[in-house]
Amino acid sequence: MRSQELDLILTTMLNSKPVVSDLNFTVGKPLQVESGGVLVPVPIDPPMSSLTAYQTEQIALSLIGGDRRLTEMLLREGSCDLSYYIQGLARLRVNIFSQRGSYSIVLRKLATKIPTIDELRLPQVFHKIAEEKNGLVLVTGATGSGKSTSLAALLDEINDKKAIHIITLEDPVEYVHSHKKSTFNQRELGRDFDSFANGLRAALRQAPKIILVGEMRDRETVEIALSAAETGHLVMSTLHTIDAGQTISRIVGMFDQEEEKQIRIRLAETLRWIVAQRLLPKVGGDRVAALEIMGTNLRIKEVVLNGESEGKTYYEIIDDGEAFGMRTFDKYIVGLYKEGLITEETAMGFASKKNMVGRGIDAVKSLKGEKTTDIAGLSMDRDYDRKI
Repeated sequence: MRSQELDLILTTMLNSKPVVSDLNFTVGKPLQVESGGVLVPVPIDPPMSSLTAYQTEQIALSLIGGDRRLTEMLLREGSCDLSYYIQGLARLRVNIFSQRGSYSIVLRKLATKIPTIDELRLPQVFHKIAEEKNGLVLVTGATGSGKSTSLAALLDEINDKKAIHIITLEDPVEYVHSHKKSTFNQRELGRDFDSFANGLRAALRQAPKIILVGEMRDRETVEIALSAAETGHLVMSTLHTIDAGQTISRIVGMFDQEEEKQIRIRLAETLRWIVAQRLLPKVGGDRVAALEIMGTNLRIKEVVLNGESEGKTYYEIIDDGEAFGMRTFDKYIVGLYKEGLITEETAMGFASKKNMVGRGIDAVKSLKGEKTTDIAGLSMDRDYDRKI
């Protein structure tokens, strides 16, 4: 398939809806885009009502563009990541993967303009996070939950205010940062370095103040990131975990049991913030982010060192730390409900502790003068237990 034909297909898909987040090519299905969290078929001329294995393979090969490394990775590992640019329209993050003997492709549309913290409506504590000088800042969540966008907004805030050297290690490069006050060097896995661990090790010799690691995928990368944070660098990275507590457990679990105590000590000293993200369906379409934000204080350090116990859990400490910018998912979800951004059903469906969110929703309803229960028409039974 020629590049002009591929660009026409991708352009048609991108322009099919006002808001498109993902493009999907799967054998047996038509061309699809994800809009507001829902996959929608895209009509095209000539029609592609049901993609064949040959068509998805041709599209995959066109996206790879003869890159030997990506071709070998796709054949050896069953998937590969790359970026694709349509002149004047969009940058796309691409994942090609094999399934049942054919290839499927998912493309994520990347914003050409880096959004600011305020444009994303992120909590004001993000401005405080951007002021950190060293340590470890982690943004976690499922794939597609907006981790890279939040980190890009943080780096853009720093870029506006500080004249420092920033190195990013990404797979692939998603947001291209211009040189404002800061100097950016953005390196792409496979093109500029062969693994996150080696790229991070090399970055320590390149005199950065801030290092962004696209993802902490293995023990070696975590170990070098901790060393970088201990030596005065600010290290930002992502993990695929659902909340702050699971993030700590995932990192500790990468190491042998006899190393656990030492890793907990290092984490307690270097960890600055964990931000966990989930995307929730928004009233009227599209999606809205819910966040759990955990900073470090003496109580958090104690739990990182010794593990959770009764009365000493991450959830309880975050819940008590609202004055310091911390917030649980549940409080954030209740706040979104109060603003009218999500429904009660969505709030309860995504709650970590449903009883906490339920009480929060009842409090919001009471303030609005709405009913908090469906039970009605009750009266006292005055004849109950009366002797005849």
